[in-house]
Amino acid sequence: MAKSFRELKEKMSPERQEKIEDRAQAILISMALQELRQTRHLTQQELAKILHVNQAALSKMENQTDIRVSTLRKLLTAMGGKLKLVAEFPDGDVVIDQFEEA
Repeated sequence: MAKSFRELKEKMSPERQEKIEDRAQAILISMALQELRQTRHLTQQELAKILHVNQAALSKMENQTDIRVSTLRKLLTAMGGKLKLVAEFPDGDVVIDQFEEA
């Protein structure tokens, strides 16, 4: 009988479990907008309706390589999220709050 991943993970060392969790978080962090929308169980049509745009416009937004902060915030908010900009430096991270809504 096949074992669930949870059962296999429980048998791993704490260090290995932590590495797996870190990798999973990294994968989620580096997710493209289209993948993020899909993990939120939204179709392009559904999200476009929430944003009051047509499906073609949403498709264009998802495939942009350069997107405005305000547009990204709208997309994430429509998916139920919140945008947080963090600058990473060798001596620590800095949250950029200049773009937060008033």
